[in-house]
Amino acid sequence: MTIAIVVHNDFDRTWPFGADFLRSLWQHQGDLEFVRLPAGQDPPLGEVLSSARQVRRLVSLSMRVTDKCLDALASLQEAAFLGSYGTILSQSQSEKMEQRGVKLHCHRSEGFWGPSVAEFALGLTICALRRIPQTYRQMIHDHKPWDYGPPGGIGRASARGAQFGDDLDFVNGTIAHKRVRIVGLGNIGSRYASFVRCLGADVGAWDPLAAESIFHQAGARRVRELDDLLLDAQIFAPMLPLNELTKGLVTAEHISRLPQGCLVVVVTRAGICDFQALRDRVLADELALAADVFDIEPLELDDRLLARPNVVHTPHNAGRTKDANRSWAQALADEFGLQVQ
Repeated sequence: MTIAIVVHNDFDRTWPFGADFLRSLWQHQGDLEFVRLPAGQDPPLGEVLSSARQVRRLVSLSMRVTDKCLDALASLQEAAFLGSYGTILSQSQSEKMEQRGVKLHCHRSEGFWGPSVAEFALGLTICALRRIPQTYRQMIHDHKPWDYGPPGGIGRASARGAQFGDDLDFVNGTIAHKRVRIVGLGNIGSRYASFVRCLGADVGAWDPLAAESIFHQAGARRVRELDDLLLDAQIFAPMLPLNELTKGLVTAEHISRLPQGCLVVVVTRAGICDFQALRDRVLADELALAADVFDIEPLELDDRLLARPNVVHTPHNAGRTKDANRSWAQALADEFGLQVQ
């Protein structure tokens, strides 16, 4: 039984580690051909395989596939013809394969990113609550972060004191007992909800499409109206994919209703919010922001959000981890049902 994995360098540019991990999962299968195209080369799939007619199981990653290529795969039983995001076969090519009895695998699109993004969101939340990046950056330059004394050196009931570095103008301290409000309990939002719930947060979520069981599993209370979700939020996390239904779902009016000092965590797509309205409130020191995604990427170096004391920012890298890409490969191997070791 011949298995072939063919990788275009365009795929490696988007999914490093994925193809090599898939190879490691299948290398014990015996007759495995693995081909990686050198940079700058773009031949069709059929010109790359040494014995296309003997291939029974195939993974083609970002390769050009012509009808002639498919005709050459005379013994093919099952295959995945994938680009960086989903299948690259035309509808007619897919139909041709199905008519020949070839089983086509269409990889699920996002499950492998969920853990990475949700964990990153938790990390950003903790960093923002405790001002970890801000104090790290400042203590490199001066000793001000070490000065815990209250103004005038006189102890006060509600002022800085021994080893207290949080900003009282914004939500701060531990996640425990915080009112965390989440928009969307999908692959990312449900995980984030379960994380903060385990740390003792009061979690409410709005998602009209999620089954009741998802709310139970995530430890979140269902909030029926999006408007109601905002009123008492201490940590607000919109966690939806961006599409025609979700674009601008969190409006300027919604953002205006967030309580003073609320922390907004944005890690999926900036476009689900009126980001300008969010900017305005953050720049007015009314809200804190922990964000991995922005309305403009990359942010200009003179962007007013950068280096603010109420903002934690990272460069849109929450999802892309080696572990996530290995999970992509594992999930694809599972689709084929081959025994892996």
